[in-house]
Amino acid sequence: MLTAFAATGSTDWPQWRGPNYDGMAVGDAPLKWSDTEHVAWKATVPGRGFSSPVIWENRIFLTTAVPTGAPASAAPPAENAGARPAPPGAPRSAPPSEHKLMVMAFDRKTGKPLWERTAKTAVPHEGYHPMYGSFASNSPVTDGKHVIAFFGSRGVYCYTLDGKPVWEKDFGVQLKMRLSFGEGSWPTLDGNKLVLLFDQEGGDSFLVTLDKNTGKELWRAQRPNDSNWSGPYITTVNGKKQVVVSATKKVVAYDLETGKSIWEVGGLGINTIPSPIAADGLIFVMSGYRNQKLLAVKLGRDGDLTGTDAIVWTADRGLAYTPSPVLHDGKLYILTDNGQLSCFDAKTGKAYYQQQRLPKPYNFKASPVGANGKLYLAAEDGDVIVVKMGETFEILATNTLKDQSFISSPAVAGGELFLRGQNTLFCIR
Repeated sequence: MLTAFAATGSTDWPQWRGPNYDGMAVGDAPLKWSDTEHVAWKATVPGRGFSSPVIWENRIFLTTAVPTGAPASAAPPAENAGARPAPPGAPRSAPPSEHKLMVMAFDRKTGKPLWERTAKTAVPHEGYHPMYGSFASNSPVTDGKHVIAFFGSRGVYCYTLDGKPVWEKDFGVQLKMRLSFGEGSWPTLDGNKLVLLFDQEGGDSFLVTLDKNTGKELWRAQRPNDSNWSGPYITTVNGKKQVVVSATKKVVAYDLETGKSIWEVGGLGINTIPSPIAADGLIFVMSGYRNQKLLAVKLGRDGDLTGTDAIVWTADRGLAYTPSPVLHDGKLYILTDNGQLSCFDAKTGKAYYQQQRLPKPYNFKASPVGANGKLYLAAEDGDVIVVKMGETFEILATNTLKDQSFISSPAVAGGELFLRGQNTLFCIR
């Protein structure tokens, strides 16, 4: 994937899947740490947010949502028109209340807060999943000049790296998500283009591209209506850039310049969350809830590719519901929510190993990241398991930070590992 970040160095992690959007860092990362070893600093983060930190040079940026304590409006929540009924035993959505939606910057060397800005104070129209949702789940993105925070229905906000407001845009939408489980699609930058996804149940779903410098809308493409927590992924095909959106009814690729649909393919299950990922002429899209499916799609064709030989290989077990995959050195690494790890030959789909269990039962929502031959798996219970990358399964270390839970994905830059717990940001050196 060639994006605006192709020139970044090993000191930067400008978006939540890293400089090349494949989950891989440039350079190394620590192997072992604990509460008493190799924690360079830890910083308090107020409120609740599951966005992942992004890094540019000496600054770290993240978003959070801080309750104001003001009572919610007495008005009933917006009707979730077209939403599927809740299955028996489904967790209830956390009720909305007034929150400050905030962008924060920290000094990378010390963890000292540099600035914080309240992008908006609002009572969201819907709640979120009580365990895994927040009003600040969309990770920010930076290009080294701007930091852009996307709060979905609550708008998008652009700041300088010093926190000066540049522009903001409210799309006037109130997304209706399945079971009111909250929003989470990430923003994507490429050159001067900022791409945002608004997929929802039974309403006006669309993909939109803005000029990152001004917030001016460049194009908008209408989309099928369905809840979706995945986001835009940009790849280059025959010298032209495509925006690929993974979703329930069909995966669609759009021309980055015009928004025109190029190709589509059906076959994924519902509740799509993992990011697409591409290399060597193939793009991989995945769903892991109920009807699990992974599709390896050959790039370079147009039209409806469903059921054609453009589908090079598929898989239907051991797939991730939430974590996005890592793709490196021709190998595709997939981590399931319940802690099974698989490694596939990306070209053929051959499993080097499949559904390997970790040392103890784990739950994962954070996406794995890789650095210098090591794969980092951040679990809900505060463990980060380090696995050797390659054709054989080998655990190198298990690191524990007491009383922590990792839902946000790690960031790696300049040999350092950054972990966001419930209310703490950690720097591991």
